[in-house]
Amino acid sequence: MGQTGDMGQPLSRDTRLLVGGQAVRGFGYGFTAVLLGAMLAARGVGAVRAGILLATLIGGSAAASLVVGIFADRFGRRRTYAIFFLGVALAGAVVATSPPLWLLFVVAVTGTLSTDVVDNGAASTLEQVMLAADDAGTGRVYGRYNAAGAAFGALGALGAGVAGVASRTTNHVWLFVVLVPVGIVGAFCAWGLSPSVEAARTEATDGKPPRAVRTKLGPSRVVVHRLAKLFAVDAAGGGLVTTGFLSYYMTQRYHVSLGTLGWLFFLVSALQAVSVLIAPVLARRFGLVATMVWTHLPSNIIMASMVFAPNFKVAAMLLLLRTTMSQMDTPTRQALVMTVVTPPERTQAAAVTNAARYSVRPFAPLLGGVLQSISLGAPLLVAGVVKGAYDVALWSWARGIPGVGSKRTPPRE
Repeated sequence: MGQTGDMGQPLSRDTRLLVGGQAVRGFGYGFTAVLLGAMLAARGVGAVRAGILLATLIGGSAAASLVVGIFADRFGRRRTYAIFFLGVALAGAVVATSPPLWLLFVVAVTGTLSTDVVDNGAASTLEQVMLAADDAGTGRVYGRYNAAGAAFGALGALGAGVAGVASRTTNHVWLFVVLVPVGIVGAFCAWGLSPSVEAARTEATDGKPPRAVRTKLGPSRVVVHRLAKLFAVDAAGGGLVTTGFLSYYMTQRYHVSLGTLGWLFFLVSALQAVSVLIAPVLARRFGLVATMVWTHLPSNIIMASMVFAPNFKVAAMLLLLRTTMSQMDTPTRQALVMTVVTPPERTQAAAVTNAARYSVRPFAPLLGGVLQSISLGAPLLVAGVVKGAYDVALWSWARGIPGVGSKRTPPRE
């Protein structure tokens, strides 16, 4: 098993394919997450209705993640992964036709679209588990995995900006067609994976074929449920400030163009790519939880201060400063979950913790829409407070748990 410090160690073929799947999806979601808020603003969708649609998108991701946790090991991880990507292609084709709002809601519940550049839905649940075959919890692989998503998300955001400048119309919804090739390429990545990424199978008995071991939480149940609750608090705050919201907010408050937004979110994603590569290095020195908390907390303070930005330039600078630290908890969080559970529990643990993050987030855009009716930037302030409270709670809990709060958290066997 690779160690955190083995950053130069080559990745296995399966891991390269999974990183490729994350990268291509990151490009697609980087492109469309920027378009999403601008599209809703261009269609004259009000803050409350926009919040409901964003909430539906997040709720769809939560439901899809839970379905994966229940059925993927038996149905087949590779097969489930391929079907998800084909769903992404279909969703892009539908949205690109500029459908009525009700049909956008139908697409949203499938969990194939994302409000952020790097998602935490069904595909991430599968990838997180399948990557554990190469690196169960040191963060080495997860750092590269998240960096690929962020880097290609940056290219996607830049592509959206360039396409917005080149387009002669303010209706950019047709650009969602980019998800069609994204889904097809992702499906090919899924079909190229080896059987080693599948769940362990029972031995054949009484002439019956071997079956995948049923995944359920056992000895790690208490720890996973506690982490799920803590992650849910963080996600509740994060749901207020998705890329879709920030795109909508910047457009409404500062009247910036899609081209400008594209460049901004290109820089945001580029900084995320660098920061998630640094995170495993910090985790080796300070520990997974310490890296999560002491990079995340300052970033949330900066985010809350964005509400007081007098102009777009200041707001953009604060957003970029926040981004240098805000995503360092992503690879460390994924590594932590895979570390504190036994191998048979990994799929269910990933599904539970990812679904916990998404199950509360649908309510956040609804609250965000109400808060914006009071003050357009209020969600930024509330999100900073909620996410900061999560950091303090995680640190307080983890310090007293042997093996969780330590610098090195060996994976459980």
